[in-house]
Amino acid sequence: MVQLRKVHGSENHFFLLDQTTLDQQLNDDELSALAQQVTNPDTGILDGADGVLVVNSSNHANVLGQMRVINADGSEASMCGNGLRTVSRYLAEKNHTNQFKVETLTADLQVSRQNDLAASVPAFSVEISPVRFKPADFPFTNLGDGALIDQPVPALAPGLNFTAIAVPNPHLISFVDEETMNGPLLGELGARLNGANDYFPDGVNVSFAQILGKNQLFVRTYERGVGFTNACGTGMSATSLAFAMVHPNVGQFDHTISVYNPGGMVKTKVHQSDDRYWIDLIGNATETHLIDVNEEELHNANVTTETASIQETSEEAAYLKFVDQLPKVSAIAVKK
Repeated sequence: MVQLRKVHGSENHFFLLDQTTLDQQLNDDELSALAQQVTNPDTGILDGADGVLVVNSSNHANVLGQMRVINADGSEASMCGNGLRTVSRYLAEKNHTNQFKVETLTADLQVSRQNDLAASVPAFSVEISPVRFKPADFPFTNLGDGALIDQPVPALAPGLNFTAIAVPNPHLISFVDEETMNGPLLGELGARLNGANDYFPDGVNVSFAQILGKNQLFVRTYERGVGFTNACGTGMSATSLAFAMVHPNVGQFDHTISVYNPGGMVKTKVHQSDDRYWIDLIGNATETHLIDVNEEELHNANVTTETASIQETSEEAAYLKFVDQLPKVSAIAVKK
């Protein structure tokens, strides 16, 4: 028997698989099939999830492990900030250390344990980088040859300005009012830009942000390969950077920014040194269930209530208690 974990950062849910515990690691096709099966609420368990976090060993110097992110549709994401927090917690507890680096698809990122957000709500800070703006880094086309920073794009949505930031996941960001935030436009635009389109041929994560006050945001994201999520860690990080760049009167570099989302709240800090930008993403790393299953069922993409044994922890109740104490900043409610 091997153990999967159901985890979340800001209610962005994943199954975590440590491949170093397996007799035979899953190949890429098996990982894709497993992600599509177990995250589907109809074919999987525990109402599905947004993806599978795969923990592997790393041969990089001063790195504790590698994280891969397999989306619910079987594709691979280059990074996941909410997922990285939960992988960081897993590796910290497994290796009895609180500060280290984790290898991701594009960079080795610094992570560290933080003070708990509340009783039984452990928290981690993770580095979000590298940050890029060039069209080729997304890629995007038919939107000009340079960076897209706080510019109107009538072909996408008349009346809105957009900023494109890769962290390294590609993000398209617009600051909107509450009516637009709660309307249908985000879903329509997200679905359009993640299907066949003339602007983002590989798709893009689309975030709408509402400015609540100085260093305070509400962010909602339509995530590439997933759809609407309760939270997107790289999306909140990229939006925080856009906030400081295009609204410097209310969004500040090197200050803590509170970012509310449908799944709760995180803290961010955005930094700049010469031409380099990076973001610290600080939030919960919650384990809701422990799932024991035969390794063969992983290879066969057959993790169901019939093949697995599931044990619930008490951490989700603690997290929801924390969320209930947060300010009510939007009509978009946490999915419980």
